[in-house]
Amino acid sequence: MTLVAPTVSEYEASDDLATLLVRTAQDDALSVPAEKLRLSCKCAHCTRARFDGRFPETFPGIAITEIGDLGYGLNIAFSDGHNRGIYPKTYLLSLAGR
Repeated sequence: MTLVAPTVSEYEASDDLATLLVRTAQDDALSVPAEKLRLSCKCAHCTRARFDGRFPETFPGIAITEIGDLGYGLNIAFSDGHNRGIYPKTYLLSLAGR
């Protein structure tokens, strides 16, 4: 038996923009709340803010405003204006508990 790691095949924001909905090539339906995505951003700006103790502990009411597919990952923009985060698809699956 060969195990195949799940891969992202489709994605979209939920109707209320509060969740990223992901479907894998293996037909699993997964979701990641927008707040979890925003808190998990690993861009240089967010990493520096964490290091300096300036990164918020919560992002209540945060919404996904745009999703760009870069092939290996998604560039997700949020309602607070942050649009620097690139989420590799394997990272997204780990955030969704896969």
